Amino acid sequence: MRTIFHLDLDAFFVSVERILDPKLNGKPVIVGGDPKYGRGVVAACSYEARAFGLHSAMPIRTAYKLCPQGIYLHGHGDEYSRFSKTVKNILEQYAPQIEQASIDEFYIDMTGTQKMYGSMFEFATRLQKEIWDKIGLPISIGIGSNKTIAKIGSDCMKPQGITYIIPGMEKDFLALMPVETIPGVGKVMKQNLNSRGIYRISDITNLPSDYFGTAFGKYGIDLWRKAHGEGPEYLTTQRIRKSISRENTFDNDVTSDEEIKRTLFYLTGKVCQSLRKRGWEASTIDIKLRYTDFQTLTRAKTIKPTDDDKIIFETAWELMKKARTRRVGVRLIGIGLTNFSPLNEQEFLFEDYEVKRKKMLRAVTKVRDKFGYESLMFGRTEEDKKLKGMENYFQV
Repeated sequence: MRTIFHLDLDAFFVSVERILDPKLNGKPVIVGGDPKYGRGVVAACSYEARAFGLHSAMPIRTAYKLCPQGIYLHGHGDEYSRFSKTVKNILEQYAPQIEQASIDEFYIDMTGTQKMYGSMFEFATRLQKEIWDKIGLPISIGIGSNKTIAKIGSDCMKPQGITYIIPGMEKDFLALMPVETIPGVGKVMKQNLNSRGIYRISDITNLPSDYFGTAFGKYGIDLWRKAHGEGPEYLTTQRIRKSISRENTFDNDVTSDEEIKRTLFYLTGKVCQSLRKRGWEASTIDIKLRYTDFQTLTRAKTIKPTDDDKIIFETAWELMKKARTRRVGVRLIGIGLTNFSPLNEQEFLFEDYEVKRKKMLRAVTKVRDKFGYESLMFGRTEEDKKLKGMENYFQV
C-alpha cells in the first residue's frame, strides 16, 4: 500500500506578501490584476477576502465590486519562487521522492518510511510545524494511498489542516462530497453531471462504469474511478516542459506600434533568459494578440533552433505585424517558445561570430540570474530605451 502526501501551501502568494509586509496580516489581500483599470484576474486572495465571495481566477473587476476595501497587490514573482524552493529544500531532507506539481503544491512518496518516522499523521504534524517555524508559511497536508485521494484530503481542512484517509476507506470518505470535489471536474462538467441528477460523489459510484463510458468516453471512466478513490500511485519526478511563454495585459488598450514593439521586446528577453537557463534552443516561435473586444489571434513560425533574442524577436515581430490587421486597440500580447532541443555544445568548438554571440548571451544570462533581470539590459542610450531604433539593442 502506497503512502502519498499532498502538501498545498495555503493562499501562497498572500502568505509570502504577509511575510514581506506583516501589516497585511488579518486584512483582505488580493494578488493579481490592477482594479484601477479592471484588467487581469485574481491570482490569489486571503481567507479574509474569500469571506466576500472572492476566489482565484475571478476577474479583478468583479473582485473589486465585491471587496472594494481589499488591498490589491501586483505580487513579487521572484519571491514566490524563492520561498517555494525553500519549502522543497525542507522536504528533500525527509522524502525519498518529491514531485512538484506547481509553485505551491508538492507530492511526496513516504511509502515504507513508517519505521523511520513513526505515525504518518504525527510526522505530517511535525513537517507542517517545521515549515511554519522556519519560513512562516501555512500549509495543508493530505495523506492517502494515491495522488488523487491525497490531493482531495489536503483541501478538506484548510488552512493548516491535516487529513489522513485510511487505506480502504477512500470510497466512504468521498461519498457525501459534491462532484466538483473531484480534481478535473470544472464548472461545465459539474453542470453536465447535475443535469443528470448527479450531485454527490456517491451518485457516481451508485452507477455502473459503462454509463459514464457511454456518456463521456475515456474521461467518464476516469471520473468513475476517481469517485471510488482510485488514482495514480507513483510520482512523476521529472517533468518535460513543453513551452515557455510570457504575456502582458496592458493597463489601457494600446494602439501604438511603438508600445506593442517595446513590450514584445521585453517579453522576448524574458523567455530567452528562461530558455538559456535550461540549456535549450527553440524551433517554434508563436505570438498571441488580443484586441479590446477580446478577439484573440495566435500565429506561429518554425525556424532553425536558436536561443538568440535578436532572431526570436525579429521572428515574433513579423508575426505580430501580420496578425495585427484591425484598427482597434490591443488589450494583450504574448510570446511563446516550443519545440525544444538541447544546446549543441559542439558549435562552441569554432570561434566565429555566432559562437561569440552565444557565449556573450550566456554570460548575460548568468549575470541576470545572479543580480536580477533588470541588472543588464541591451541598449545604452535613451533613444534605445524608447525603442526608436530596435537594431541598436542587438549590437552588443
